Amino acid sequence: MAHFAELDENNIVLRVIVVHNNELMDENGVEQEQLGIQFCQSLFGGKWKQTSYNGNFRKHYAGIGYTYREDTDEFVPPQIEIGGESNGN
Repeated sequence: MAHFAELDENNIVLRVIVVHNNELMDENGVEQEQLGIQFCQSLFGGKWKQTSYNGNFRKHYAGIGYTYREDTDEFVPPQIEIGGESNGN
C-alpha cells in the first residue's frame, strides 16, 4: 500500500490516505508517484505528495500539521512551542 498526503496552499499536510499499489503501476508494472497523485486528484482534487510509512524517502512519514519542503523534498514535523520557545525543528 502507498500513502499520500494532501497539502494546503502553504504545503501543510491536511490528511494522509492509503492508496492500493495497483493505482501507481504504469504499463510496464513500475510504480510511479505521479499516477498515485493523479488518482488522488481524481477522487478529491487538491495537491498531493507520496509519503513513506517507513521513512524510506522524504525523511519523515507525513502527519497532519507536517510541512512539505519543496527545497529539500521532505516532510518536516510541526514546531512545538514550550514555554514560549520552539523545539527548533
